[in-house]
Amino acid sequence: MTQPSEREVTRSVQDYLKTIYKLQGDGPVQTSALAEQMRVAPPSATNMVARLAEAGFLRHTPYKGAELTDAGAGIALEVIRHHRLWELFLHRALGVPIDRLHDEAERLEHELSDELEERIARALGEPTLDPHGDPIPSREGEVDATAFPALADLPIGMPAIIRRVPDNDPGFLRYLESLDLLPGATVAQRAREPFRGPITLDVGGVERVIGYELASRVRVEAVTTKA
Repeated sequence: MTQPSEREVTRSVQDYLKTIYKLQGDGPVQTSALAEQMRVAPPSATNMVARLAEAGFLRHTPYKGAELTDAGAGIALEVIRHHRLWELFLHRALGVPIDRLHDEAERLEHELSDELEERIARALGEPTLDPHGDPIPSREGEVDATAFPALADLPIGMPAIIRRVPDNDPGFLRYLESLDLLPGATVAQRAREPFRGPITLDVGGVERVIGYELASRVRVEAVTTKA
């Protein structure tokens, strides 16, 4: 098998590896799902998967899907670390709105030297989360895999803190911001209509009514009080 080399790690390769990493949480990644996520024709995704397998970045089993090797996962996690550090830096230092962070970081994630990465991380206080609540991989490629339940599944009356919101839907993020439903906000369900109907929330003392679909895309951590 051909060993991975710096020459092979193009921007396109990084994008594919990052996408496969995010998709493989549910098991081997099918080429059709990869093509859809990358917004390319299935034959293009198939050709790239073959190239990545030959380069040693992934293992591909026909009819089952693709999974990253340690080498491929390492590259993917480095790009994700760059992306999320850029998001936090742009948000804190430059005041870039949360709905624009993802697209801006997409442009910058491929161009970050080790020295600048270190400077940004130190300036931000060695952060572990980006503005959307997603974990920032460590320098060693370790990532917090904590899973949080959906706001829609929060028991009525149980207080919780919003921990994670989607990062790649600007319109959705703007709407969440207008409702004060961003990471760090304290919420509790006051009422929930049956059959996935509207949910009434207490958001920092303010009543908000949201749809079930919105609540299912926001992740929270329940706040338990000691007796």
